[in-house]
Amino acid sequence: MLWMKWKMVVDSLRGRRRRMPCSLWFLLLFAAGGLVLFIHQRDLSEMVQQQGPGVKLGSTPRQSRETLSTQDRERGKPDGYQDHRAAEGILSSPIPPMQFPHFEESRQPPPPGSREQDIGSLHVSKRHRKLLKTSPPIHHTGNNVSSPSSSPSSTSSVSSSSSAFDSFSPESWKKLSNILEARRQLMKETCAKYKSSISRTITRHHVKHLFVEDKYKLLYCQVPKAGCSNWKRTLMVLAGQAPNAQSINHDTVHYGHHLKTLDSFDRQGIMHRLETYTKVMFVREPLERIVSAYRDKFENPNNYYHSLFGKPIISKYRVNPSGAALKTGSGVTFKEFVQYLLDVHRPVGMDIHWEQANQLCNPCLIDYDFIGKFENMEEESNFVLRLTGAPPNITLPSFKDRNPTDKRTSMQITQKYFSQVSMLERQRAYDFYYMDYLMFNYSKPFKDLY
Repeated sequence: MLWMKWKMVVDSLRGRRRRMPCSLWFLLLFAAGGLVLFIHQRDLSEMVQQQGPGVKLGSTPRQSRETLSTQDRERGKPDGYQDHRAAEGILSSPIPPMQFPHFEESRQPPPPGSREQDIGSLHVSKRHRKLLKTSPPIHHTGNNVSSPSSSPSSTSSVSSSSSAFDSFSPESWKKLSNILEARRQLMKETCAKYKSSISRTITRHHVKHLFVEDKYKLLYCQVPKAGCSNWKRTLMVLAGQAPNAQSINHDTVHYGHHLKTLDSFDRQGIMHRLETYTKVMFVREPLERIVSAYRDKFENPNNYYHSLFGKPIISKYRVNPSGAALKTGSGVTFKEFVQYLLDVHRPVGMDIHWEQANQLCNPCLIDYDFIGKFENMEEESNFVLRLTGAPPNITLPSFKDRNPTDKRTSMQITQKYFSQVSMLERQRAYDFYYMDYLMFNYSKPFKDLY
């Protein structure tokens, strides 16, 4: 009996020894799982901080409302467009595009009447402060595309343009300098948020809308309906091809082939100019711009646009079109034009006159020294011309030689035209140009937009 009791005690102790390692393993596994979870959460927080605000994990660079329009735009391209882009000679540039620093923000009011939202007067780099200070133009220093700016003139232009600075008071000069620099910084911040994953390779396709003026080392990206005709006239005068802008008619500007585009140069020539020339673009309130384009191309005689765009637009979107309308393509209504613009399966591709400005000029790849606004065109253009060393007698003209009897498209006229479409179509049109609104800091044009 005593032996049996002793055996039971020993067996009980052995069973406890067997169970103790199980509890220890459980504790060890629980601790290890907690450690893995802690490390994973820490990695996630670091990824969020690196991507910056406004970017979702795993998102593409075309997130936000631009996603609504990307497929529309690509499907609406003419046949062979993608093949054409693939066939473009890729410029394996050693120049990285834009850098995306963190910014210190303060408030800088926009120019009066510009419809530009309050923009942060962000910290100005030493190089750009040197470029924009109230002094004669600075010489080129050969910085690359990713540098804060490229200096705008050569040595020979200093003496001829010094007196031109008298047209700007120190206060207005400083104010414009701050506004232009703040726009550049806002562009960098927007590109960092929404376009950080785009290819960094600059191709000929990216520079095909940049016009070159070699004498004053100027690159101008055309955005139609944002003053591009008068800017081209000014480039021709700077190049010595005309005595003044008033003597150059519309057809000579656009069809005379007097100006070279940057994609006409070889790789070395393209990269050299991107590194050393002053790069300029001007933009306009996006919906006002497309109303201006519609009025110019469809409300006035224009055989090219009526035939190429008018006929398929009327055929697809008009109920019971007349034979005359189908034959001539004349009389496209604004509602039909908006339907075409927003259609995923457009009957005809996009056109430069209503393509998004950021798609024409690629400001996330090309670091523009000056981003000007059509709403303050005269002052800002002449500011740029003075910095490039242009002679003081050369200023941007303001005349309108196409359909001169038509009133210029204003925001009031834009609202009148958009009252012809539904609220949903207004919203979709705003969404289509949403990235332009963000990059160039325009406020919502209608109160019912979200």
